[in-house]
Order: sequence, then structure tokens, then C-alpha cells
Amino acid sequence: MVASLIACAGFMPVCLHAQTPPAPAPQRWSRAKANAWYAQQPWLVGSDYIPHDAINQLAMWQAATFNPSEIDQELGWAQAIGMNTMRVFLHDLVWEQDPKGYQQRIDTFLTIAHKHHIRPIFVFFDSCWDPNPVLGPQRPPIPGVHNSGWMQSPGEPALRDPRQYPRLEAYVKGVVGAFGQDPRVLAWDLWNEPDNPAEQYESPQEAKEKAVLVAKLLPQVYAWARSQHPMQPLTSGLWHDGDWSKPATLDAVDRIQLSQSDILTFHNYGWPESFTARIKQLQTYGRPIICTEYMARSVGSSFDLILPIAMREHVGAINWGLVNGLTQTNFPWDSWQRPYVLMQPPVWFHDVFYPDGRPYRKHETDLIRSLTQQANHPGAEVAGQ
Repeated sequence: MVASLIACAGFMPVCLHAQTPPAPAPQRWSRAKANAWYAQQPWLVGSDYIPHDAINQLAMWQAATFNPSEIDQELGWAQAIGMNTMRVFLHDLVWEQDPKGYQQRIDTFLTIAHKHHIRPIFVFFDSCWDPNPVLGPQRPPIPGVHNSGWMQSPGEPALRDPRQYPRLEAYVKGVVGAFGQDPRVLAWDLWNEPDNPAEQYESPQEAKEKAVLVAKLLPQVYAWARSQHPMQPLTSGLWHDGDWSKPATLDAVDRIQLSQSDILTFHNYGWPESFTARIKQLQTYGRPIICTEYMARSVGSSFDLILPIAMREHVGAINWGLVNGLTQTNFPWDSWQRPYVLMQPPVWFHDVFYPDGRPYRKHETDLIRSLTQQANHPGAEVAGQ
């Protein structure tokens, strides 16, 4: 005992009873590491994906309604036009209900995606639309209304209750721990539009309170994911107005996204001038850039106008919606104020395919196929034209 005390006091070369210092916490990727990772990727093109027979994330992933055959068919259509990634939303309640089963279903999804040479970006949390998710059978869509059944994750009750944060931590660590070394996964998107006010459901005061809560929780989510040492990059996409090249002028959530993300992602549904300006703002940070939401035909964001810019700038491009279905995202955002029940909109807002696999516009699928072929398989004959 005396010898041990003397040793710990520094009189012996080694202190046998001294505690090993904790391993340093994983850090954000350096720009060099992020760019080296991006250099190994093809030009990334894909869609925000949910099967056409699912109204929301819960319907997609719950055991009773998980539909591998539908996923296989639809990802086959994506592969045929040259898409190589999908952005796919998870949900914390499905993990809480059955972690082992959910992990198996994620693995099944990855097996199907790998078959079609598609590597997904998984999204953990989402602040858009209904703040009160409930497990079990999901309600049918509201006729004529855009994305009327989508659910937030975590829901408002969980976001407001710090006692539920440990289960959210277990969810993030569980999924990244299971798949953080899986090369079939492209990246982790930690929180979609974290402080989105969800105006259809929340009051201005509730939205303001949400932004404060999210700003406190989002850095913890990055830490939870990093603690599992994933081989894939972490991100959360910028979506607010403002000049993203000037962090001091941005709100707390934007600054967290910019300072914590390994690769920079963003959303833009504007005209080509707006899309280009966003790219230029983010290029000042010297990190890889992926647009994880774009393409809303009736407000100026179309494949024809946007995809060639993304190709020229070597920016990944993930449009909202692959197959038109129960999410009804062919209807525009203003369908919440005036549902399209007596007539169809003059042009689809989102989505690429009808449920039977026909393209909404063959010119668009030909363009996607042609550009991805040029970028990723130069010199090869473009199939399907």
C-alpha cells in the first residue's frame, strides 16, 4: 500500500494504480479527410425515398407494413436511370418498439439497395409535419394534400421531455453502432430541417420553443453518432434563408450544422440562380457539398434546370420523391390551403415515376440517365434511349 502511494506521488517511474486517461472524443472530419472521402465517390444522384405504398416513415419501417418487394422494384427503376443513392428517413419510435427487428429490416433494405448499386443516406430525426407520431396503423392521406401523413421524429412530447433523451441516444448509437462500418451506407443525416416550424400544426410560440430545444439537442446528436466511430460522414442540411458564407449572421442551428458537419448538405427549391448562389456560398468552406432536397417543378426547380449545374459543380443532387404514392407529393405545398380534390395541379410538384414505373416525363428520366452516364461512365453507351 505504501509503495503504491509513493508510486502515485511520482517517486516511481510507473504508477500501477493510476487510471488510464479516457480516449479523446471523436472529432469532426478534417477538410482533407472529407475531400478524400468525396473523391472516392461517383457523382451522387438520387431521390428522397419512401415506397409509394407508405404514407410516412412509420408505415415504411414497421414490421406489419415493411414491403421489401416494393422497395426492390422501385429501387430497380432508380438504378435504371443512373441513380446511385437514396436519402431515407428512419424513426425513433420503431427503434424503441423493436430494436432487433428494426435493425434486421434496415439490413434487408441495405441488401436490396446494394443489389441495385445504391448507397443510402439515412436520416435520424426530422422536424417537419405532424409533431405527434404514434405507432401502429397510420391514417390515410388527406385527399388532395401534400405529405399529409408525415411524422416528426422525435415528436414534440419527446423533444420537450429530457427524460426521453436517453432513449433517443440509444437509438442513434444503436443504428450507427450496427451500421457505422457498413460500406453499403453512404452517410448519416442527423436531423432534417431541425427547426422547421411545421406551421400546419404548431403555433409561432411552439415553433420558437422548438428552435431553442433543437439548438441544445443537435450538438448532442452529433456527439452520439461520433461516439460510434462511423466510417461514413455526418451531416445535417442547411435550409434557411440567409448568406451561408457568413456564419456570424446565421441562427444557432445553422451555425451548428456548419461547424459540426463533415460534409455540407443543403436544401434548395429555387430557380437556377438561387441554387448556384447556395453552392457558391458553401464552397467557401472547402468541403464536399450535396444538395439533399431539390426539384419542385412549379416553383422553378426542375431536373432540366438544376441537374446540369450540379454536375458542372460536382455537387451531389438528391431530389424529393421517387415514386408518386400515399405521400401525395405530386401536389404542391399550397395544397394545405386549397386541396386538389376537384382537379389535378397543372404539373407535378415532386416525384419521378408513376406507381407502375412509367416516368412522369420521359425527357427527365432520359436526362438523368444521360448525365449520370457522362459523369460516372464516360465513353459508355447510354442505355435505355
